[in-house]
Amino acid sequence: MNFGLDRLLSDAALRAPLKGRRVALLAHPASVTKELTHAVDALAACPEITLSAAFGPQHGMKGDLQDNMMESPDYRDPVHGIPVFSLYGDVRRPRDEWMETFDVILIDLQDLGCRIYTYVTTLLYVLEAAAKHGKAVWVLDRPNPAGRPVEGLTLKPGYESFVGAGPMPMRHGMTMGELGLWFVDHFKLDVDYRVIEMQGWAPDQGPGFGWPLGERSWVNPSPNAPNLSMARAYAGTVMLEGATLSEGRGTTRPLELFGAPDIDARAVIAEMQALAPDWLAGCVLRPMWFEPTFHKHVGKLCSGVQIHVDDPAYDHAAFRPWRVQALGFKAIRRLYPDYDLWRDFPYEYAFGKLPVDVINGGPVLREWVDDAGATPADLDAATKPDEAAWEEARRPFRLY
Repeated sequence: MNFGLDRLLSDAALRAPLKGRRVALLAHPASVTKELTHAVDALAACPEITLSAAFGPQHGMKGDLQDNMMESPDYRDPVHGIPVFSLYGDVRRPRDEWMETFDVILIDLQDLGCRIYTYVTTLLYVLEAAAKHGKAVWVLDRPNPAGRPVEGLTLKPGYESFVGAGPMPMRHGMTMGELGLWFVDHFKLDVDYRVIEMQGWAPDQGPGFGWPLGERSWVNPSPNAPNLSMARAYAGTVMLEGATLSEGRGTTRPLELFGAPDIDARAVIAEMQALAPDWLAGCVLRPMWFEPTFHKHVGKLCSGVQIHVDDPAYDHAAFRPWRVQALGFKAIRRLYPDYDLWRDFPYEYAFGKLPVDVINGGPVLREWVDDAGATPADLDAATKPDEAAWEEARRPFRLY
């Protein structure tokens, strides 16, 4: 199959509208061709394309910054001599003067298919700036490695943030190109927008179900996104960033597990299975031990639960990562009623709200976990209408 970048590089007709125009690139380490050449180098080698600037999202163009809320500086590319502006530094939105450095911006960002992954919000902010300044935006489309399934609560009004660009569920099931189409329509943006589509993407086909396993190398789009298993689990495990439990940062399997020194993982798994066995379909939970080398519980032995979503146990249609992690929280709350579960700090610069609420786009999930009488059926009742509504809302914008 071919990603949008590969198609643009191989088809002169697609590149023709770029001739004579100043071109910027928004990219990160996973913005590579099938031969693993970075987009900035591949595009700079095209005679018809005049690269005038580049932009880096969270974690930087180089992808070197491990944690959230670690800002990247602006710099000048040492090879191509163009300025590289940081969209996760002093600002999150492009400065007006930066928008004057190009006519067309190419966005080539590998997403993980999750609302909270900030490249989604960066796409919206660039579209809004382009509409203001009369610039064109082209998305060079890439696969959603989590595939087409939809899951989670819709972000509620008043909970918009850098990890919540708009009223979509946690697992949106769209590509970046498709999300751009939805943004343009939903926010009524008057912008010159184009998607260079993929060829041959088969999100319903195994064993990849969204990612072309065996055809394309996985390159980390951010430091703690090391493999397809993480991408599959992320729409659930990302909620751990709002909890005191470790999500495995500081281990070799970040965001595929959760744990802490003061829980019993075997008991947690047993409680999860007793509460809602149907929510655990499609994956295997394994009790394990880990000791983070940095981040939460650094240097402490943790009892943990690893979420296995590998062949042959993985069932793509059945796996619901958001519910799996919600159930993990609920099991811990039932086993340890007074457990200090929720972190309290201005997550992604959202002040006055608990991080887990910012992540979920509202308090419903946390309130369900903390309510001793709330059942899995109650959370389903709150969530399923949101999921059904998004299925309909996204339908007109699906390209594949």
